[in-house]
Amino acid sequence: MSSSQLYEAPEIGLTGWSRWIWRQLTSMRTALILLLLLAAASVPGSIYPQRSADPNGVAKYFDENAQLAEVLDFFQLFDVYTSIWFSAIYILLFTSLVGCVLPRTKIHFEALKAEPVQTPTNLSRMPVFESATAPKGIDPVEKGMQILQKQRYRVIRRGDSISAEKGYLRETGNLVFHFSLVGVLIAIGIGGGLSFSGQRVLAEGDTFVNNLAGFDSLSPGTFFNPDNLSPISVTLDKFEVDYDFANETNIGAPLDFRATVTVRSPEDQVGKTALVRVNDPLDATGASVYLTGHGYAPQVTIRDANGDISYSGATVFLPQDSNMTSIGIIKVPDNLPEQIGIVAFFYPSVIELASGAYTSIFPGVIDPLVSLNVYTGDLGLDSGIPLNVYALDTDRLTQVAGRGTPNPAVEVKLGETADLPNGLGTVTFDGIKRYASLDIAYNPGQFWVLIFSLLALGAVTVSLVTPRRRVWVKATAGGFEVAALSKRDDPKLEEVVRELTKAIRNG
Repeated sequence: MSSSQLYEAPEIGLTGWSRWIWRQLTSMRTALILLLLLAAASVPGSIYPQRSADPNGVAKYFDENAQLAEVLDFFQLFDVYTSIWFSAIYILLFTSLVGCVLPRTKIHFEALKAEPVQTPTNLSRMPVFESATAPKGIDPVEKGMQILQKQRYRVIRRGDSISAEKGYLRETGNLVFHFSLVGVLIAIGIGGGLSFSGQRVLAEGDTFVNNLAGFDSLSPGTFFNPDNLSPISVTLDKFEVDYDFANETNIGAPLDFRATVTVRSPEDQVGKTALVRVNDPLDATGASVYLTGHGYAPQVTIRDANGDISYSGATVFLPQDSNMTSIGIIKVPDNLPEQIGIVAFFYPSVIELASGAYTSIFPGVIDPLVSLNVYTGDLGLDSGIPLNVYALDTDRLTQVAGRGTPNPAVEVKLGETADLPNGLGTVTFDGIKRYASLDIAYNPGQFWVLIFSLLALGAVTVSLVTPRRRVWVKATAGGFEVAALSKRDDPKLEEVVRELTKAIRNG
């Protein structure tokens, strides 16, 4: 045969390529890459508004950046966690972990049932080796066997030598760690699909009913079923804040927030009283009720020129600083000569600055004042477009009271009544309520995510601290030999051999 003759390798074929792809997918390196890729793929979900959590934010993004929004929507960046590419990474990671762990589990079980390996012919070629003279009347092999058994090695004697192994728990911990990661993925997937997170702002005396209409906003999971919502109601009886008066440099700083609520169910109409604090949620039949914010809800009544009530109730004002200077929006579409919108400022403890502007010097209610900038025109309530209750679109409105107009802002103190401009009517500052922002969340996978995470942490710790060792003791004509081998770096391996040799030599 000519030395220049070339050999053609057989074609891999579909089966060969499939096996190669499977081996690449189920390698630990690929699993780590997919895990990092999944983390990176989650980032756009925190950058762009998501339809499942903030549909109004998505609509606003389309209004402000129409062309860019279409491109982002094409790549499903407004639906990151349900997108095809995110699901593909998730499924590939799950498949990679399972395909990686199952074969290793089979090999590990076979290793657990197998006997320690044969004693090598030449122990001196092992990484750690010692030889010594055996004392008279002592069988070094038998003595070594007794010592290693006490140290919980699996030992077997074959003629004039013994083989011992220890550290199977290392691989067991490694496998449990990877199975726990699979458990975390399953728990996140199922829990996220069945979960929901809803928000509701309650003023004192208001009641939240746990149904779809009861939420201000709701982010349901893929498999969420509103029929599974527990038939309960939560009434905010009182909201209290403790302020710091002892520290002169920190006066007015909040020390504690407490929402006193009454939880009722069809079986318990009287209800049970409970407290909700920051980082101390209320467990209401599986769902957790978190306290996420608070503020003031001034009670305002607006009457027309004839004294008939056009608007009355507590309005949520959003805090703007640590002293609770707050802004609220009041919209009165009916029962007045024309629609009015009001941008109102609430000062719980008002003072006037040298510039003439107002501010609050303390977050508690000492000397409250409401200042109103009044607009008239079209509020846009009939446009069919969802409007933000905490914002006022002034494009189709004319300001009739406030800075830059002939009429100053309408100012009214607690219990007083003031006239609205242009004969629109009057406004009365009736009272002040506090409100609490509540987040009602349910995720059945959270408990299992915690369990699997703790299991993974414990398993990887065991795997890292448990050494895998093989030790041999062999009788020779002049005494005995001891050698050891570790699958990974083991700084104590030399000490193990040295101590074992010493113990056998001392009888």
